[in-house]
Amino acid sequence: MKILITGITGVLGSKLAKKFSQVGQIHGLKRANANFSLIEKNLPIIWHEGDLLDPISLEDALKGIDLVIHAAGLVSFDNKDRELLNKVNWEGTANLVNAMLEKGVKKLIHVSSVAALGKSPEQNLIDENQQWINSPLNTPYAVSKHFGDLEVWRAVQEGLQALVVHPSVILTKISDQRSSAQVYDYVLTEKSYYPLGTINYIDVRDVVSLIFQLFQKEVWNESVILNANSISYKDFFATMAKVFGKTAPSKPVTSFLLKIALFTQGIGKIFGLVKTPLNKQVAMMSQLQVIMDNSKVKSLIPYEFIPLEKSFHWALSNE
Repeated sequence: MKILITGITGVLGSKLAKKFSQVGQIHGLKRANANFSLIEKNLPIIWHEGDLLDPISLEDALKGIDLVIHAAGLVSFDNKDRELLNKVNWEGTANLVNAMLEKGVKKLIHVSSVAALGKSPEQNLIDENQQWINSPLNTPYAVSKHFGDLEVWRAVQEGLQALVVHPSVILTKISDQRSSAQVYDYVLTEKSYYPLGTINYIDVRDVVSLIFQLFQKEVWNESVILNANSISYKDFFATMAKVFGKTAPSKPVTSFLLKIALFTQGIGKIFGLVKTPLNKQVAMMSQLQVIMDNSKVKSLIPYEFIPLEKSFHWALSNE
């Protein structure tokens, strides 16, 4: 089996490459300026230079491929990146599935995000049957991922077999120094305030294992949320602080404080996920108590998620 992975040089993509090398020959789509620091040195990979926004390069890379794992994407909550988010996450996904249909490549594992399912102030439990509605809580990132998903489901109607996974906040290693590792900065810099909402999270190792097992079980044309748990930011940061030997945030962020922060940018990166200015959407989301329902994946795969404290210990380690 020949497997092409987009986003292979990223945290998740590089780990998927290692895992799926057990069942096939790994091909990687890379840009000219790719950073290979996360790729395991002895892992045999056949490289194809290309870009999601270059359909010709995609068609060339897809020759002879049996399975595509689409792990590439842009993450940003900054409204200034709206156009670029749409190009990469929406147009790029459309280009990929169109090229797959053109080349007769039938199987796709599409790594989306729980953000693509949408949010509204009235809903605190979200599952795979969530109906997208226009809401002030849907960030430009969420919108771009949602429409990328729609391109995949359109391609399914045209003959593609797809597994669409929706990971929540992915916990990685601090040493990865990628955007996914910035969730730790809030405690490492000993911020004082914590949001009143919940955070849904999953260890990157669990994401890889679940995707692999869903593939082995041939779960096609399904949408699956990948989420270990949903807990308060207060408890999340307290557990992290305990492991990291830091002082946990102890002051709740009230609506009044958020209004001041939005006016002065005084609190900073409340959401803690990416380097982005605090904006109204990010602030509102950080105060929501939302649970991403993981009952579907647990019904499909008997699985025990890595405990949060162990994830934090691993994040600090040199493993």
